[in-house]
Amino acid sequence: MPTTTIEAPLRSALHELQLRRLRTALARREVAVPVETLADLRRVPFTTKDDLRAQYPLGMMTVPTDELARLHSSSGTSGRPTIVGHTYRDLEIWADLMARSLEAAGVRPGTIVHNAYPYGLTTGGFGFQQGAERLGATVVPAAGAPLEVQAALIRDLGAQVLCCSPSFAAQLADVLGDSALEIGLFGGEMWTPRLGRRLEAALGLKALNTYGLSEVIGPGVASECHLGCGMHVNEDHFLVEVVDPATLEPLGDDALGELVITTLTREAMPLIRYRTGDLTSLTTQPCACGRVTARLHSLLGRRADSLGGLFPSQIEEVLLAEPGAGLTYQIVVGPSQLELRCEPVDRSVDPSALADRIAAALRKQLGLDPVVFVAPPGSLPRSPGKAVRVVHA
Repeated sequence: MPTTTIEAPLRSALHELQLRRLRTALARREVAVPVETLADLRRVPFTTKDDLRAQYPLGMMTVPTDELARLHSSSGTSGRPTIVGHTYRDLEIWADLMARSLEAAGVRPGTIVHNAYPYGLTTGGFGFQQGAERLGATVVPAAGAPLEVQAALIRDLGAQVLCCSPSFAAQLADVLGDSALEIGLFGGEMWTPRLGRRLEAALGLKALNTYGLSEVIGPGVASECHLGCGMHVNEDHFLVEVVDPATLEPLGDDALGELVITTLTREAMPLIRYRTGDLTSLTTQPCACGRVTARLHSLLGRRADSLGGLFPSQIEEVLLAEPGAGLTYQIVVGPSQLELRCEPVDRSVDPSALADRIAAALRKQLGLDPVVFVAPPGSLPRSPGKAVRVVHA
């Protein structure tokens, strides 16, 4: 089995392993800070996206070019893309971690996995395919096929697991109909528990969250088990912190802050205290599934996504609480006015009344007074990759 014996250790044993691997990672990155305990990591400077961009294209690599087995790139949604290198051992570990994550979600040998994450420079499609194949599942690499073709493949092949962004799952919900789907592994973009419940109702599956980013490895950093109560961090390979974005001081369990990741086993491109920009909280309480690794809660968003102190996820929660609202929306930020563009679930919904209800809910719950525009069903922009939720006019 690809799941390693570290899957359910005592935390004290896990910390000893982390410390050994941290020292190796620091040496590989040539960080000359003595580390006697994990707490000493706080003495090490942070790494930021700007550091990666300054070393473009291959300045962050710690192995010779001829030892690089593959080069990926970040999506570039927050600026200039960054190049990410992998050795053969990095790829092997990545496949193992993805197999572990899929297994925890309920995927088994022979399970049919419909993989709609994009293949190419970004990491999503490759990560899920490698992990599922290592586990012995059957993969349908469907990314890039038209929406209706993918829906037909899901029905005709009896796919039990759907791997894609939540926004693409919302598109499938419009055309799929009855299927054998049981599990949805959704990541690559922020999504709320409210959207998860709507997708579960529309697609008849259990919606589970996954987390990763290309700079660190791709998908495989953390993911929810079948219980869906927080994303289990693969702590034998990643040391995670949550810090106050203003003071950069570490925060305790369940406190909202910025996620910081140190890679412990990466060869080609180890990152030390990498500031992800993602806002979340962490718990070290054991999960009912038996795993004792730390869990990430749903992401609030990225620091850069703040709209005057509010985040798109908060708007999504309010919007999707309205049963007449569809799952596709867009927030347009103007010089003096915020506009929320959305769709009704179908043409039987009165658009004017729907707009009034949404506007009233946003005022009451968030103190927000945007223009709410209800577009005809299916008319807002859609993407097979990451959804563009916020547009600056």
